[in-house]
Amino acid sequence: MKNNPVIPYAIIAVVGIFLVIIISVVGIDQRQAIEDEHKNGGEKQEQSSGDSQGGGTTSTDPAKIFESTCASCHGADLSGGAGPALQKVGSRYSQEEIREIIKNGFPPQMPAGLLQGAEADAVAKWLSQKK
Repeated sequence: MKNNPVIPYAIIAVVGIFLVIIISVVGIDQRQAIEDEHKNGGEKQEQSSGDSQGGGTTSTDPAKIFESTCASCHGADLSGGAGPALQKVGSRYSQEEIREIIKNGFPPQMPAGLLQGAEADAVAKWLSQKK
């Protein structure tokens, strides 16, 4: 009796179709979870609910703002990296000077506009106290 070469291919095809159906069902469930997260505000809502300030999606905690916007260049501990160290920046610049650097940048490396408004003011005040 001769083996039929079509049978292994048929089995692989059936298993493949079965896997595609399973992955599709899982994807539909994940899509629904993502849509629900977006309707509820997603991660921003979780972050603002832990904020002691209460409302709004903009954090006014200067350490958190610095960590999310500035630490990649200036280091999480203000020790520097791609940007200069800021551990004693308050002894070199006033709060107003720091705010202007944050808003307008510091060529050639630091771009302008990374922080604006209340966030820039909060970080400038926080950094001016680093002496």
